[in-house]
Amino acid sequence: MLEELKQKVLKANQNLVKYNLVTLTWGNVSGIDRKKNLVVIKPSGVDYDKLKIEDMVVLDLNGKIVEGKLRPSSDTPTHIELYKNFKNIGGITHSHSTYATIFAQACKDIPCYGTTHADHFYGTIPVTRFLTKKEVEEGYELNTGKLIVERFKGLDPVVTPGVLLAGHAPFTWGSSPAESVKNNLVLERVAEMAFAALQLNPKLKALPEHIINKHYLRKHGPNSYYGQIKPGKKK
Repeated sequence: MLEELKQKVLKANQNLVKYNLVTLTWGNVSGIDRKKNLVVIKPSGVDYDKLKIEDMVVLDLNGKIVEGKLRPSSDTPTHIELYKNFKNIGGITHSHSTYATIFAQACKDIPCYGTTHADHFYGTIPVTRFLTKKEVEEGYELNTGKLIVERFKGLDPVVTPGVLLAGHAPFTWGSSPAESVKNNLVLERVAEMAFAALQLNPKLKALPEHIINKHYLRKHGPNSYYGQIKPGKKK
């Protein structure tokens, strides 16, 4: 079942190690088949170098295991809540990458300080509030997902494909599992650059809006011109 998606999720999880985004087993990637409304996710606590395609766990959007012998990631309820609310995403990544986690622990947004950021994230990368005691006790992982959805009220998760959980770490998403890992890597690099830039200039301000718009839209807008023309796309 969903062998192609399982392979993509397996490779995406292995890429967390390749890109140095995880320590030990501190992270996970999932993917969704929107036609079947089924999610594939990494099993809980299994070393990345030991992961096999048959270890991937398939669940429905109620969190019921449809296929798999291992327990799914403990973050599964968060992933499912995001899939339910962010209809255009096809993959989700959670990591504890160093610099993004530093900003999350400091409870600081990452404003768009440079064009590297603007090329991939449209504006500020937001941080959430803390979960309340009641939210933690009554469904920590599920309420983590609800917290992210709450933070994105009035925001577009497609143009801002990531968030910093206060006191915790980043979640990113994308059109596929691979894209969600790519966005996690970009977020980590952007966070590292922002951290260093703030050491040099503590009074640093975000880029002017017209520069942010230019850099984001030349890659992602309807009239984007970065890269090569894809087959079937008009010049």
